[in-house]
Formats: sequence, C-alpha cells, structure tokens
Amino acid sequence: MPKFAANLSFLFQDIDFLERFAAAADCGFQAVEYLFPYDYPPGQIKETLAVHGLVQALFNSPPGDWDAGERGLAALPGREAEFREAVEKAGEYAEALACKQVHVMAGLVPEGAERGAYEDCYVANLSYAANYFAERGVRTLIEPLNSFDMPGYLLNGSKQARRVIEAVGSDNLFLQYDVYHLQIMEGNLAYSFERDLDIISHVQIAGVPGRFEPTVGEINYPYLFALIDRLGYDGWVGCEYRPEGDTRAGLGWAGEYGIGGG
Repeated sequence: MPKFAANLSFLFQDIDFLERFAAAADCGFQAVEYLFPYDYPPGQIKETLAVHGLVQALFNSPPGDWDAGERGLAALPGREAEFREAVEKAGEYAEALACKQVHVMAGLVPEGAERGAYEDCYVANLSYAANYFAERGVRTLIEPLNSFDMPGYLLNGSKQARRVIEAVGSDNLFLQYDVYHLQIMEGNLAYSFERDLDIISHVQIAGVPGRFEPTVGEINYPYLFALIDRLGYDGWVGCEYRPEGDTRAGLGWAGEYGIGGG
C-alpha cells in the first residue's frame, strides 16, 4: 500500500503552518513534506515533528529570491558560491529534522539564453550537492516541472532528468517523480514510471488539470497506486495538490489507504 505524506505547503491552508503538522497526524498521515522550512528554526520544526510522531519526508533546497521569482540556483552560472551556501543550509536542516531527501531546485533559464550552458552548470553543481549530501546520508533529488506552470524552468522531462543524472555520475542523485508535472509534459505515466523505477526516490501526486485532489481529472490514480505496489516502490507519495475545498473533506479518496478526514 502506498505511503502518503501530506504536503503542508498545499494542504490545510486554513490554519497556520506549524498547526498543519497536528492536522496531518490527525488525518492519519505518517509523514510530511513542504516547499521550504527556512522561515522557522530547525529545532522548532524538529520538536513539532516529534510531538506528532511524524517523519520529515522531503523539502526543497533554498531557491534564491523566491519573492522576486527565482526558482532555484543549481543551473545559474555565476551563482555557484550562493548555491553551495544553499546546499549547506539545506544540509543543516536535513540533519536536524532527520530528513533523508532534499530536492535541489534547478532554476529558470532566461528567454533566449543558451540552455546548454545552464545544463552544464546544473550538472557541475549537482555533483557538488550529491557528494555533500552523500556524506550526511541524505539523498539528492531533481524534479522535472511542467513548462506551463513554470515557464523557463530548466528541467522539464523524465528523459532529460535521466540524462542529467547520468552526466553527474553519482550514485546519490535521484528522480523526484511528480505525476502532475509529467502527465502534462509527457503522459504515458505507467510506462515511464516502470522505466525509471531504478532512479525514482520520491513521488508526488495531484489531479490534472487543476492540480486538485487525485480524484479530479484525467489520471487513473487507483491504477497507478496499484502499479506502484506491484513494482515494489516503497518510498513516500507526497500529496502536493490544492484541495478544491476543505482539506479534510477532500480526503475521501484516501480512506482505503488509512488516511481520512480526522
């Protein structure tokens, strides 16, 4: 049976961030993920996880200036020193929170720029990150994002992700398989999931279109969940979707997996 993690950047938006941990546990989630922990001291989040018996499944590396529109540093030439500082900060939080995975965000390629130079920078920076995190027992993840929701993002597809992983050549670099993004960009999900199972370390889900609950839209999630089980994937499945209404009311899809309205 898939193991679901609540994405606290998307779910339980009607309450404050630190209160969402309790809400997730009350609904039966055993793990949480979110975009970034850096607005809170690591000790505060660690205590909150412990109080509610939750595993920290994943978070992202610092993305640069998020409010100014930046979406990662790894692929940005000339920002290497800043990127290494971001990796070190993510490592500090991962160690404090006993988090075994960090998603390293690539960043945006300016319109008209030569993408090859950005991918070369990405490969070099990922090599540093993979080595840094390996020494701390943390997996390094990369995630293709769709070009409709995030125009200009360097990494857009699963084949490109594998090419980058092979170019880095580290055994500590993995694919974060976001079903929502890959359905929009590629489709043929069952095939690509099985093809890339050897490099997949985390899964995220949402309905397409709209990024609502997985019951909304064109993806046959019961089939995919059964496939995940059949293939032996035992990592977390992050619920990174925007509830159409109240989070708890929208959890009916997860009842058979031990998750409920609480």
